[in-house]
Amino acid sequence: MPASQPVFRAIADPTRREILSMLAGEELSVGEVAARFDMTRPAVAKHLGILREADLITVRSEGRRHVNRLKPEALKTVADWLSYFDRFWDEKLAKLKSTLENDND
Repeated sequence: MPASQPVFRAIADPTRREILSMLAGEELSVGEVAARFDMTRPAVAKHLGILREADLITVRSEGRRHVNRLKPEALKTVADWLSYFDRFWDEKLAKLKSTLENDND
């Protein structure tokens, strides 16, 4: 499995993207994350596990409490992949602009 595949699998789910957004603002325990969703704590824990497997979050123990923290540098894989398409669209739009300007002359 390519290194980036777990990251893309993890962010493919809207719930996990929402969890990442939440963790971008603060560190949260499983219970704190679960309190913000209409799903069971085990379901939230499964989502967090997928994010952890993709290396998008870290988990540290504070006694019995497990605190989840975003690892924003792990999203660089996604940013790098998307940057290719930024260049693609920049080139296509520049060609379209040129064609439209030349047709109007």
